[in-house]
Amino acid sequence: MPSINLPGMEWAWLIPGLSLLAFAIIVFLGKRLPGKGSYVAITAIGLGFILFWFVLKDLLYSRPATFNVTWFDVSKYSLKWGMIIDPLSVLMLGVVTSVAFAIQVYSLGYMKGDPRFGWYFAVQALFAASMLGLVLADNFLLLYITWELVGICSYLLIGFWYERRSAAEAAKKAFVTTRLGDVGLLIGILILFKQLGTFDMSTIFQAAQRGDISAGILTLVAILIFLGAMGKSAQFPLHVWLPDAMEGPTPVSALIHAATMVAAGVYLVARSFPLFEVAPYALDVVAIIGLLTTLIGSTLALVMTDLKRIIAYSTISKLGFMMLALGSGGYAAAMLYLMTHAFFKALLFLGAGSVIHSTGKQDIREMGGLWRKMPVTAVTFIVAAIALAGLPPLSGFFSKDEALIAIRDAQSPVVYLLALVAVFLSALYVARPAFVVFFGRLKPENAHAHESPPVMTVPMMALAFMSIISGFFVFNWVGPLFGLPAQFKGFGAFLFLEHPEAFHFDVMLAVYSTLIAIAALGLGWTIYHKGLISPASIMERFAGVHRVLVNKFYMDDFYQAIINRVVLAFSNLVALFDRRVVNDTGVNGTANLTAFAGYRLRYHETGKFYDYALAIALGTTLIVIVAFLVT
Repeated sequence: MPSINLPGMEWAWLIPGLSLLAFAIIVFLGKRLPGKGSYVAITAIGLGFILFWFVLKDLLYSRPATFNVTWFDVSKYSLKWGMIIDPLSVLMLGVVTSVAFAIQVYSLGYMKGDPRFGWYFAVQALFAASMLGLVLADNFLLLYITWELVGICSYLLIGFWYERRSAAEAAKKAFVTTRLGDVGLLIGILILFKQLGTFDMSTIFQAAQRGDISAGILTLVAILIFLGAMGKSAQFPLHVWLPDAMEGPTPVSALIHAATMVAAGVYLVARSFPLFEVAPYALDVVAIIGLLTTLIGSTLALVMTDLKRIIAYSTISKLGFMMLALGSGGYAAAMLYLMTHAFFKALLFLGAGSVIHSTGKQDIREMGGLWRKMPVTAVTFIVAAIALAGLPPLSGFFSKDEALIAIRDAQSPVVYLLALVAVFLSALYVARPAFVVFFGRLKPENAHAHESPPVMTVPMMALAFMSIISGFFVFNWVGPLFGLPAQFKGFGAFLFLEHPEAFHFDVMLAVYSTLIAIAALGLGWTIYHKGLISPASIMERFAGVHRVLVNKFYMDDFYQAIINRVVLAFSNLVALFDRRVVNDTGVNGTANLTAFAGYRLRYHETGKFYDYALAIALGTTLIVIVAFLVT
């Protein structure tokens, strides 16, 4: 029989390529296609998910590789399009394609009847293509191009319902805030190019490890790169855009918060980790910002009443937790948490979308007892909540503990204690919507609530399944169970920096981290379900703290004051200079001078011979006088 050449690593470019092609087809032909092109987008990302398995298999039985072609040559520099196939990029391919596929299928039900249904799926396809291209990029130039495409797509999707002023403002806020970080990333990339004359990541990382870049420059570059990650992954103080991004359709929130935009920042730090390792104090900056972010997100999630905003602040908290793990040297632990978080956070948002789709409400104070009307949504949402809280044996338990081990081993006891506080707060804030929305008394105004259609509940069940089992990837028996090569015995043997690491179960950490989560869930049950402790009395007793939290530490007010009193004032000054100096003087002034001169000089053109004779005589006399004086 003739041999069949199955797709391998060299076919990985097709994974983003298919979604990019789907975007083009929908834009030009979508109105003539069934489902306005939605099935084209779903087929593209579905085929991408299938191709991921072939790429993964090829990687497992070979070694990481880079594929590139020359884009163009400029002088002595050669710019290339390229992709890197290694465990980090392949992990992200699996996360993005699987979650994006589930979300796009779910969107068939959620977005049904929307007048811009086809355009929604076109941008979804472009969003997926951009993120997939980003994780495959083997050079910083291509990474930056796809990085900006991710930002454009998020702008289009957050402001999808742009006729609502709040959605338009949220899209603008997200775009401008993330641009602040992106400028830092661009400057960092240009400094690296100035130092080494290349955008190629492997060349840059090797040069940094050899010491070809000075410590000061290296630290500056690492912090500038992290500034880009801070914007995309909503790290303090650039986190303010993420809660407002809830103005977009709920599936968009799920995609942004789980597998695409916010994951890009964490991925960037992980991809650039060889730079951060040798840059003095860079990892400390990452850890400090991550710690502040996880605590801020956790506390704010406790006081929000909008269901989607509670989950949004949860995302901020968990992204900070990942950054704290990365700053502690927990490269594999952070990426394990990113993977598991993608599944249960997407599920939380899709569950919230199912509730909103059914009830038409987002304020949790208007909900209650919905498990009676929406049992599938209730069960899957609770699975995601338990995974986020970190209870065994769900995925969040294993990934959370791996991150805590990295933090404990690298940071001071104070930082470790604050990380445990964040774990407690996480379980508490996720207990609040779970108990308030699905348990208690069913309110009469929600009697019309109903379970979502299968096109929405099946993706939720698939994500619930992954939220349960994905944590088991850490165990050493996973590889042999699936017949993988002997060296792949678990997550730590697949994704690592210097050498494979087998999974070691820390019993004591597992016990007290679980007890912390159970205590928080128990407190949530006491407050939000049984009512033994009144939330109103807590708010009254800590009115000042509650006011600060409800106002989000007044950071939005502070930024608005800066914009009004500094940015707009400076802009008005620039506008005044442009109008008075550049326009009125520099442009119109020369034009007016020419017109004035022409207007005055026109009088010497009289058409009379004696006037010209007089002018000649006077001119000749003047010349003679000047010549006499000079000689």
